[in-house]
Amino acid sequence: MNIEELREYCIHLPAVTEDIKWENNLVFSVGGKMFCLADLNPPFQVAFKVPEDEFQTITSTPDIIQAPYFARMKWVKVLDESRLGAAEWQHYLLQSYNLVVAKLPKKQRENLYL
Repeated sequence: MNIEELREYCIHLPAVTEDIKWENNLVFSVGGKMFCLADLNPPFQVAFKVPEDEFQTITSTPDIIQAPYFARMKWVKVLDESRLGAAEWQHYLLQSYNLVVAKLPKKQRENLYL
């Protein structure tokens, strides 16, 4: 996956917004909450949220680490995009999106799909 493919996938999820934060990170959010963060400067690296019960397992995989500053919230950072196949990328990005949506207030969740 590259930055263009990542953007294309994320932006087509319901109610997703994108912006640049901290000068060099492309951030995808839903309901004002981040679910994916990609470095704009090479090398291409991506961070996203994972379920608590998968956090230890996925961070024991080579080239996938606890995301700096976000690890306590169970975010991981993929250091080498080739570590995951296309289906795995889609799985983890959608999973991260769904984890964030699930934490939004009920009324906000209901309004996402209008």
